[in-house]
Amino acid sequence: MTVGQQPDSLVPVTAHTVAELARAEEHSAHNYDPLPVVIMSGSGAWVRAIDGVDYLDVLAGYSALNFGHAHPELVATAREQIGRLTLTGRAFQHDRYAEFCADVARLCAKDAILPMNTGAEAVETALKLARKWGYDVKGVPDGRAEIVTCAGNFHGRTIGIVGFSTDPDARGGFGPFPPGFPSVEYGNLDALAAAITENTVAVLVEPIQGEAGVLVPPDGYLAGVRRLCDEHHILMVADEIQSGLGRTGDTFACEHEDVVPDIYILGKALGGGILPVSAVVADRDVMDVIHPGQHGSTFGGNPLACAVGSAVVRLLETGEYQRRSRELGVYLHELLGQLPPDRVAEVRGRGLWAGVELAPGQPSARVICERLLARRVLAKDAHEGTIRIAPPLVISRDDLTWAVERLADALAG
Repeated sequence: MTVGQQPDSLVPVTAHTVAELARAEEHSAHNYDPLPVVIMSGSGAWVRAIDGVDYLDVLAGYSALNFGHAHPELVATAREQIGRLTLTGRAFQHDRYAEFCADVARLCAKDAILPMNTGAEAVETALKLARKWGYDVKGVPDGRAEIVTCAGNFHGRTIGIVGFSTDPDARGGFGPFPPGFPSVEYGNLDALAAAITENTVAVLVEPIQGEAGVLVPPDGYLAGVRRLCDEHHILMVADEIQSGLGRTGDTFACEHEDVVPDIYILGKALGGGILPVSAVVADRDVMDVIHPGQHGSTFGGNPLACAVGSAVVRLLETGEYQRRSRELGVYLHELLGQLPPDRVAEVRGRGLWAGVELAPGQPSARVICERLLARRVLAKDAHEGTIRIAPPLVISRDDLTWAVERLADALAG
């Protein structure tokens, strides 16, 4: 599927699509409000809907599809593994586990990993690990450990995680929440320093806040977080679930400031867009506070996940995808920077990741995404006024040009 395969006339929502959406809603919880399209296949940066229309995907499953739809090497690995062994549970060892752990540890230049499934599971795992380290190593009194979080964060949707969210939609109606997670302004080192106490065990931070609208912190912020963590003998925990694994032009977004956190949280692209795979990665002085029986997962580190995860590491170790994101990211931001200032107030981001903030008086980001859908581009809004652009790292330069042209057209009405 390529640009120009189908005409650029506006695509209507077909009766077939409407019927399929209604059928899905009949027995599904109403926790999502998807755009009116039903996808049935995909290849690279393109997908095909049930009505035969091809769309350019510039959301990439919130970075889970960094390597595109149906990447041939990842699909071949999954198919081979599915026919051989998919699950043992951690009561037994399997032949893919050691390789996967070694691969991810090598990618992160850390000693050990704790594999899980979803990003939220990995975040919860990192929080448990940090608290246990605080009690066992730092000597914080039992039950008093605090982990400083950032306003505007998105780390998942468990009860524990939404308890320190500042998004009223994410947190409203779900309390009471666990204590111990003070929140400070993202990007504000003074506020962070003031929040650290003798009971602080860690700082949890996204190197770039994705769900908040692709917010890039001020230069030096991550280095400042690292410095404060070192000064106070606390852990820096970097949630690289969306920002990591090539999205920003480096393997990890922390690398843009030459920062190495104590704990990496990985997910999304680690599963190659095929299945949920996540991991917490740290050195032994942190990881070894967890002992048998204190944490686990039936599916975490399963053979299929390990096989695909190792294949993802092999792709990243070529450096091709980081280079593509870095070089095409410059081009993407140049194109977005040419959008009319009366319609676009700001473009934020790094690499192949951008938040296009609409100017005051413009339609909502949801409306613009609906207009993009009619122009065969799949994007998603972040809150009321920001459009997220995060295409697969395999996207071509021509496809990027075409997508931004469609965006300019959608902004014009």
